[in-house]
Formats: sequence, structure tokens, C-alpha cells
Amino acid sequence: MTRSFTSVSACIGEPRIGKPHPLGASFVDGGVNFSVYAKDATSVTLHLFAHEDDCEPLLSFVFDPIKHCQSGYWFLRLQNINHGQLYVFEVDGPWLPEQGLRFDKEKMLLDPYCHGIARSRHYQRHRAMNTGSNIDACLKSVVINHETFDWQGIASPKHSLNDTVIYEMHVKGFTQHPSSEVERDKRGTFLGIIEKIPYLKSLGITAVELMPIQQFDKDDAPSGQKNYWGYSPINFFAVHADYSVSRDPLSAIIEFKTLVRELHRAGIEVILDVVFNHTAEGDENGPTFSFKGLQNDTYYLLNKDGEYANYSGCGNTCNANASVLRRMIIDALHYWVTEMHVDGFRFDLASVLSRDSEGHPMKEPPLLWSIDSDPILSGTKIIAEAWDAAGLYQVGDFFGDRWNEWNGKYRDDVRAFWRGDNDTVGDFASRLLGSPDIYGHADHAPHRSVNFVCAHDGFTLNDVVSYQEKHNLANGESNRDGDNHNISANYGVEGKTDCPDILNVRSRQCKNMITTLFLSLGTPMILMGDEVRRTQKGNNNTYCQDNPSNWFDWRLVDENADLLRFVSLLTKLRRGSPAMEWHLHQSLNDVIDNVGVQWHGIEPDAPDWSVHSHSIALTAHHPMTKEKLYIICNAYWDPLRFTLPDCPNHDWHRLIDTALPSPNDIIDIDETQKHSSSTILVAGRSMVIMIAKT
Repeated sequence: MTRSFTSVSACIGEPRIGKPHPLGASFVDGGVNFSVYAKDATSVTLHLFAHEDDCEPLLSFVFDPIKHCQSGYWFLRLQNINHGQLYVFEVDGPWLPEQGLRFDKEKMLLDPYCHGIARSRHYQRHRAMNTGSNIDACLKSVVINHETFDWQGIASPKHSLNDTVIYEMHVKGFTQHPSSEVERDKRGTFLGIIEKIPYLKSLGITAVELMPIQQFDKDDAPSGQKNYWGYSPINFFAVHADYSVSRDPLSAIIEFKTLVRELHRAGIEVILDVVFNHTAEGDENGPTFSFKGLQNDTYYLLNKDGEYANYSGCGNTCNANASVLRRMIIDALHYWVTEMHVDGFRFDLASVLSRDSEGHPMKEPPLLWSIDSDPILSGTKIIAEAWDAAGLYQVGDFFGDRWNEWNGKYRDDVRAFWRGDNDTVGDFASRLLGSPDIYGHADHAPHRSVNFVCAHDGFTLNDVVSYQEKHNLANGESNRDGDNHNISANYGVEGKTDCPDILNVRSRQCKNMITTLFLSLGTPMILMGDEVRRTQKGNNNTYCQDNPSNWFDWRLVDENADLLRFVSLLTKLRRGSPAMEWHLHQSLNDVIDNVGVQWHGIEPDAPDWSVHSHSIALTAHHPMTKEKLYIICNAYWDPLRFTLPDCPNHDWHRLIDTALPSPNDIIDIDETQKHSSSTILVAGRSMVIMIAKT
């Protein structure tokens, strides 16, 4: 991006007093009001640049501490400022790290409220760390005048959580691979996703959960690597410019809005994965981009000696319940909903946001309750990753009435059962029913649990059934990074193999876990590419792998068309069949009572809950349609013969058998065939679903 002015020096004139509200750069009264919070600063200077690659400002304006400062807010107004104007702040004050103050006038600072960030070709992350000025190599804020965008009357589909199927997606990774056949300049961008909307519709998902699109520092990674995931936010408002076709922060806003509009047109909601628990500035050895140099002790949790608390695992922790930052986070959420039309948020390491200024978890965290009860956010979906990196684990006990939770226990227990671990049947049964042992005590709704088997952090589904151990050497940390507890298996050979027997069991296990996911009470989430067995070659921490090994390889759509068909029919069955959709507008416990669950073993009404049991069956009665499902889960490695329960005046019809090859593994509900025998032989490590029909 290159922005320039016409006769700038003659037009702007002397600064006017301005107002402390709103924060950031706002168009008002024929000019732009700049306001920033820096309570303990002794001086603030605003630098304006003509071009993003300029090493020196074109004009500078010093804030008068008498006229332009009030209660910690510094503000002034300039006339004739244009949309796209580039600027930074230079802020001076005491350098007292032991007291939490880290003012450094040599470091150029971004406006934390700016809606766009420009990265020049001179930018260098290390220059924001080292001593000396970085004015010639700094990021620059962009003044944004949100011009009227043509939403074409397209509104959000506003799916109920009962009807929601989430697809966790990486913006770049979805279309960057050459096999995507997306136009070259659109690969890895918001506009690239638009070309793949027909695929998403055919898959049957109702919402995409986009991994971070807030501007992040791609250089926050080991030497020679790039930060691919994006969990390194520089700012909470700006759209990541590299996801636009021109890598332009102004274009990024328009292209993101265009993506949202077109997804809404297709009936698909947009959920953002937002990171408010830490920033890209890291610890005392990290760079100074914004928060550190403005009011370090307000924005971050600090120990008594001024060192950064690290509940995020990323070097610093945001002081989210401090009034200034709490207001900023709420303002950011409002911005994404009202200006960008997003439908919801998944909060990364949300338990961090419950900690007070000393790092202690609070019973009534102001930020989380504010989000829960905020009227502007009332129509959005809010999802918590209900844990943090310091051991706080709140799955089942997160705050508020509206919060939904990533259910990490669901992932672990489903994987463990299908792997054949001992003493897993009871927990597996609970996960099928929406985890009443976790959520039943608070009378939560059945969709409180966001169920998933795989997410970006960990193995893909293919790798869960192909690798016994993680293989993260490519990350450059000697395989020390990433979780060691993967609950995975290779079934005979580590990684890729041509052995038919191993391939067959891996295929069944993929279908078993996906079928379990779509049958379970709760809101299902699938990871990008799991429907076609995307692999990361055993790397379970691919945050810095921005390369083809981490992108969606679209050749898999044809190679694994059988699994894609299987998943697509599962989403259709879940959303279209009353028998598959158990969700009601009642509490989880009421739903379980109403669906009339009966547990079975190989014989009706004789479930085996013992430590060494590896199979369970159940019937579930839909309370309104009276349709009945019979579900058999055989995680034992050998076939087992099950006696079907009586179903008066009905016949059992086989709907799903994961041991059968496509297209017999799943049958359209209107084309199922009557099962004539009173028993059924269920292959080892497989799942059978039957439906009762007259």
C-alpha cells in the first residue's frame, strides 16, 4: 500500500483541542480526532507519514499536556486528514521496569484502537526490541473512514445452536495450495474462500470459525519460520492485511466484509477466533509495538517486581479486567459485530480473562459477565476455550448463562474409547449425551458443549489414526514443543503405509469418531480438511509451518471422496432428520429424560460398564416424532454379535455401518433397507446406526 497527500502541510493547520472520546482516530467536524490512553506519560507526539515505506514522518504534532491531556487521555484534532492517513505515536515517560513502567520515546507506537495497520518493506521485529529508534522500521497505524459498504440486504442467517455445525478454518491454509485452483492472486485470502463457498455448502456446515484474523506479527516465530496460526495479536481491531489480495489494510476491510456477506448469502455464519489473553509484545525481551510503551502496568498482569505474569504461555498476560482494557475488549467486540457483521466469537484461553490484577481467578469476572450480558452481543455465539496455560481448567464451570465451551474432555474420551483404552465406556457414554456429568449440575442447555475430536492445536483426524507419537522436528525445537498426550494410535505402522489392513482400520476409525461427533448432544465442530483426511505428517503444533504441508491439499477431495461423502451425508442427517437431532429448547437433563435413552450391551438392557468393556449400545426415542435410533459402538478389535432390542410395530433399518465400503457405509434415510435378522454382527472397531421404521 502507498498513500500520499496533496498539499498536506498547507491543509492540516494547527492542532485543535479535540476530545478524549472516542478513542483512536475518528472523523468528526471536518477533521480527525486522535485520542490515546497513556496515564503516566510525560509527553506524546503524533507523527504523520505520507507513505508506508517512509523512514521519516512528513509532519509531527506535539500534544500540549495542558490543552490536550485529561485524566490520562491524550487527544487532539487535525483538519483535512484523509482516509488512509498513516500515523504513529511517540510517547515519553519514566523507565521504571520494576514498577511496571516501560516508556521509551525511541519506539514508535501503534494506536491500540486503530482499524488498520500498514507494514512497510523496512519493518523489522527486532528493531522494536533493541535500543535505539525504530522510526525507520516501524509498523504504522491507518486512519480508517468506514465508507458505506453494500451489504446488498444480506443479513446473518442466525442459526440456532441446535442447528449449528462449525468448521474451524485457517484463512490462508484453506486456499493457498496450488491444487485449490483458486485464482493465483486470491489464494490464501478472504476472496479465495468465496470461491470455495459451494464446497462448504455441499459439506453441510452452518458456520466457519476463522482462526485469528486480527492483525498479528507473522515474524513472531523461531528463526527462519513464520507465525502461521496467528495467535500473536498486535491489535484487536485491525484486519490482518496479508489476507487481502493486495496485502493492503484498507482493502482487507472491504474484502473481509465481502467474505462475510457472501457466506451469509450462502447461509453460513462467521465466528472469529479472538485472542485477548496476550499480545505479540511478549515478555521483557519482546518488542514494543503499542501497549508496553503506552501504559504497560495497565495493559498487562505484572508480578511485584514488574516482571510479566505468563498465564498464556506466550510471555505476557493481558490485564483484561482492568477498566481500560476491559472497555477496549468490549469496544473491539462491538466493532466486529456492528461494522463487520460477524456472528460470534471463540475466545482463545478464555480462562485467562477471569483473572484479577494479581492473577487470581475471580468468582465474578467483570469482563466475562459483561460479554455474557451485553445487549449488542446478545445475538452472537460466544464460545470459551475454558482453560489457560497455567493449569486453570474450567470446562463445565465457566461463567454466565450464554457461554458455550470447547469440551476438551469430549475430545479425550472419544479418542480413548475408540483407541480401545480400558475403563472408557462410562465416560464415552456421557459424552454422547452432551456430558451431563460436566454440564448437568448447572442445568445448562444441551448445546453448551462444543464437541470436537480435532482442532488446530493437535493432530488432524488422519494423524490421530496414523501416528503414535508427535513428529515436530520441523518446528526447530528438537520435538520438545506440542502436547505429548495425543491419545492416538498408528495401528501397526507409524505414518504413511500401503498395508490394506492398516488402511481399513484407519478408515473405520475416522468414520467412527466423526459419526460419534455428529450423533452426540452438543454443538459439533470439525477441523478444516478432516473430512478428506488432511495430514500434517504427525506434527501436532504447526503454528510456524506456513507451507504446503500445512495447507489444505485439494487433491484429497478426489482421493478421499468416500469420506467426504460420508461426512456430507452425516451433516444432512443431523440437520434434516428429527431422529438425529435430539436438541430441544430445554435443559440438558430434560433432553436426556425426553429422548428416553436405554443402554444395551451385546444383549438388550445389559450394558457392560466394566473396566475391560470396549462396547456399548443404546436406543434413543425422539420425544416428538417417536422415531427411534439404535446405536452400536464396538471399539473391541474383534467382531461382536448384538441382539437387536424389540421395537413393536416397527422394523430396524440399517443407516450407517462404518465397516462397510462406500457407498454402503451410510445410506440416505429414505433409501435404507430392512434388517431381517434379530441379531447383527458388528465388525471390530466399527459403529452401526439403525433406525426404526414402520
